[in-house]
Amino acid sequence: MGEHAKQPAARLELRERILETARASFSTHGIKGITMDDIAASLGISKRTLYEVFPDKETLLEECIQRGREEAEIFLKEVLANSANVLEVLLKCYQRSIEKFHATNKKFFEDIKKYPRAYELMKKDHNRNSEEAINFFKEGVTQGIFRADVNFAIVSMLVREQLDSLMHTELCNKYSFLEVYESIMFTFLRGVSTERGAAELESFIREYRKKQILSGEKKQ
Repeated sequence: MGEHAKQPAARLELRERILETARASFSTHGIKGITMDDIAASLGISKRTLYEVFPDKETLLEECIQRGREEAEIFLKEVLANSANVLEVLLKCYQRSIEKFHATNKKFFEDIKKYPRAYELMKKDHNRNSEEAINFFKEGVTQGIFRADVNFAIVSMLVREQLDSLMHTELCNKYSFLEVYESIMFTFLRGVSTERGAAELESFIREYRKKQILSGEKKQ
């Protein structure tokens, strides 16, 4: 392999390492608490090298958000290929989002509002997710999983507002973010499900709780 061919490959590898490190750092510590110096130091590279790949912190943050979206799309395709109905699709997607929220520092969601381009990108991402969810709910109506008398555009917006409000409430000082998030999502799904859908939902929740208990026991 010639020297010219090696350089693009090395640069691509470096780009991936930077994205991986930045995503983990932003998620764990928030965005403001992590500087470009911190990221460069974590990778053992100079700040100049880092800026040659990403010209500024917000551009790096935008790429992190875009990478998260790409991973979500891959996950959704896999779920669609291996799920029996739309409730199973939604539950698996919600479970993934629960785990993502649980692993993300609350400061991340507070800090991102200070980066307009990245914040707008994240809002567009959320809007796209909401539109996809509404389509899944409509499909669930035809499958007999969800009630036909529900305006899913309205209830999805209300759930979104509830989740957004978690960023500005003291509720999570008393209860874990995961517990609050689960309460919102499971209560919402129970309310829009038919008898058949509710039965499948309860079966999922029982299995989900078992996995939580086993996971907790392994950590002890």
